[in-house]
Formats: sequence, C-alpha cells, structure tokens
Amino acid sequence: MSDNPQIRAVLEYVEAREAELGEQAGEIRSRIEDLTARLGELDAESENLRITRKTLLDIPAPAPADEPARPDVPDHPAYQQILTAFADTGKPLRARDLCQALDLPIVPKNTEGIRSKLKRLVTRGILTEPEPGLFAQPRP
Repeated sequence: MSDNPQIRAVLEYVEAREAELGEQAGEIRSRIEDLTARLGELDAESENLRITRKTLLDIPAPAPADEPARPDVPDHPAYQQILTAFADTGKPLRARDLCQALDLPIVPKNTEGIRSKLKRLVTRGILTEPEPGLFAQPRP
C-alpha cells in the first residue's frame, strides 16, 4: 500500500465500497435466483392450465340422454280417448267406469270392447292392471 495518506484513504474507501457493492450484488443475485425459480413455477402452472383448458375443450360433448322408449299407442282414436280419460281422472278405472267417462252406453258390447282395448294397452306397457279388471297408468 502507498505511504501517501490521501491515496491510502481513497484506497480504503474504494475497498469498502467494493465490498459493499459485492454484498449488494450477492443479495440481488440471490433475489434473482429466487425470482427465477418462482417464475419457473408460475410458467409451469400456467402451462398446466393451458393444457387443461385444451384438454377440456377437446372432450366431446356427451350425447343427449335418450328419452325412455315410449310404447307405441295404437292409432285408432278410441285409444287416444281412453288415454285422455285416464289423464283427466288421474286414477285407476274399470271398463265400466271408462264407458261412463267416454259417454258410451253401459252395455256388454261396449264394456267388453273397452276391456279388450285396455288389455291391449296393458300388453303394450302403456297401462297396468294392478288387480283384475282395474286399469291404471304406470307410475313414473
């Protein structure tokens, strides 16, 4: 070191400042490393979200659930009238009750014809027969 006190003072200042700057630079480098690691984590999470979004958008929409197969109702208007009567009353009916609801004369020909149609509707699964001669709409 120099014998000149002024130069010695300047050199001490330079050394102190150099140490101080080195310390500050070390702290900043440490923070940069932390921030770089955090940036990497954020980038990775962002990439995961991007992939998730892309995957979700690529999933095909589910096919609409098919409605349960409805039994085929015969085309004859009498069957439509019978089902309308059941819908209007909302309770089980006998062939005789149905003749009354349809304003048919209560004679054996009509009650047997209606009973036959009711049995056909039971066979097709449109009506049920909870007890002999009593007909009802199935419960949902």
